[in-house]
Amino acid sequence: MNDITPKNTIIERINMESLKKSILEKIKPTEKEREHLTKVADELMYKIDCLTFKVGLVGVKTQLVGSAARGTWISGTHDLDIFITFPDDTSREDLESYGLSVGRQVAKEAEYWDEHYAEHPYVKMRYKGFDVDLVPCYRVSSASSIISAVDRTPFHNEFIKANLNGLEDDVLLLKQFMRGTGVYGSELKTEGFSGYLTELLVINYGSFEKVLEAASNWRPGLLLDILEHGTLKFDDPLVVIDPTDPKRNVAAALSLDKFCTFVDVARSFLGIPDESMFFSSLIPPISDIEIVERLEKKGSSLLAIVFKTPDVVDDIFYPQFAKMENSVVPMLDKNEFTVLKAGKWSGEDSVVMLELMSGTLPNVKMHRGPPVWVRDHAEKFRDKYVDNEDAYSFTIKDGFYVAEIPRKHVSAVELLEKELANCSLGKHISKSVKAGFDILEGKQVLELKEDGFRSFLNGWL
Repeated sequence: MNDITPKNTIIERINMESLKKSILEKIKPTEKEREHLTKVADELMYKIDCLTFKVGLVGVKTQLVGSAARGTWISGTHDLDIFITFPDDTSREDLESYGLSVGRQVAKEAEYWDEHYAEHPYVKMRYKGFDVDLVPCYRVSSASSIISAVDRTPFHNEFIKANLNGLEDDVLLLKQFMRGTGVYGSELKTEGFSGYLTELLVINYGSFEKVLEAASNWRPGLLLDILEHGTLKFDDPLVVIDPTDPKRNVAAALSLDKFCTFVDVARSFLGIPDESMFFSSLIPPISDIEIVERLEKKGSSLLAIVFKTPDVVDDIFYPQFAKMENSVVPMLDKNEFTVLKAGKWSGEDSVVMLELMSGTLPNVKMHRGPPVWVRDHAEKFRDKYVDNEDAYSFTIKDGFYVAEIPRKHVSAVELLEKELANCSLGKHISKSVKAGFDILEGKQVLELKEDGFRSFLNGWL
């Protein structure tokens, strides 16, 4: 008996193919774009080769890496990652010195440029419409013998180019879908999926649709090991063993919330495929009227801690920003201000948003002591509070001594004003906070007008 595919299934496949074609027409680089990228990349690498030859640097080579080299870049995203690879017996001092010197020389012809510092310094510049990173690294024999973290990137190039096997369009679709749903980007600001991770997911599952079908059933702790060579265990929501390094989890930067968001949007898309999901990550700024309406409807208390953003790179700032949020929330909870949710945003100023059940509490608090039968501790507690003039009452409830005493902080604003600087904030944020900060309450948040913040608030509030 012949296997007859249901008519509605055939229609669904046709609709999916039509949708994918429509999206690819918008995001796939044209031949002209590809030629321009190749021309600019070749031009820059030639300049670097000439400079290294001129100063007598033997064994130094240039290599284009990343999505531009692998054919997995999205139209309009003009990024070039050019690695200046040094022999592995080069000293760290020479690699940094010569690498930065070459980068500076090339950058003289750039529209603008700057020096950045990660594990070692590198040059970022704008050149003929491209955002270019000129990164020095060691040329090592394998990714498991790297000297600096960036040394493994050329091996990523080799693996993807050897194994993608014509699935570049599927990678483009997955990247754009992740962009549109707000889960793309492994930087600490986003905590989402890296480009390399999306490529590995497509290689592992075989297509864009199959990634979504699998993701719709993902549970935290999932392990994917394409080469079945992993040697370590990881406690992350998603573990994808790097094919070039058995000791590395490619998905280490992915947060639990972004992992679950991807599971959620995968289910939504498979239920009702919608092209808008590929382009819907930009949330419009919220208006003053909408903010007031939401505050009145919810009836909760809204606070914003505002301070000047420190002048440091994202990889330094965002861990401190997370540390700040994770210190402020427990302090409020400890003082019995129930935090419904917290969030953070950063631009020229940085803002920690807090939604509380209530921003004020009664003057009195119930202070529970030890059980009456734990004699030594119980008697000390009783002696301290039973005749204390500041205590409102002293009683026994459920076997415990309980004293009604004055509350130290009755206002969340007052608590933050007095104690914020004592929270665990990180070096640079601590310095900024000590230089001055504001606490905005309720409708005072309307003072924050920046579109980027208003877009964030629209999605958060």
